[in-house]
Amino acid sequence: MKITGASNVTWYDSSVKVRRGFCSTCGSSLFFDPPHLDWIGVAMGAFDGATGVKLGMHIFVADKGDYYEITDGLLQNLQ
Repeated sequence: MKITGASNVTWYDSSVKVRRGFCSTCGSSLFFDPPHLDWIGVAMGAFDGATGVKLGMHIFVADKGDYYEITDGLLQNLQ
């Protein structure tokens, strides 16, 4: 998958641990980037249509609502 339109992304340092990328046109949350780590989180719900992307893990599982049940066998990161 190729993402274009970097000129439309505005970055906000929401804490010392993470910055967040937003669409400067509509305000949609697009990215979660912890600069001290070697990965970036992408808000997959921001894409229209099929992506061909597969989930690698679930994050912040310790904070999920008690009405969610995760049963797909993927890694569940508590943070």
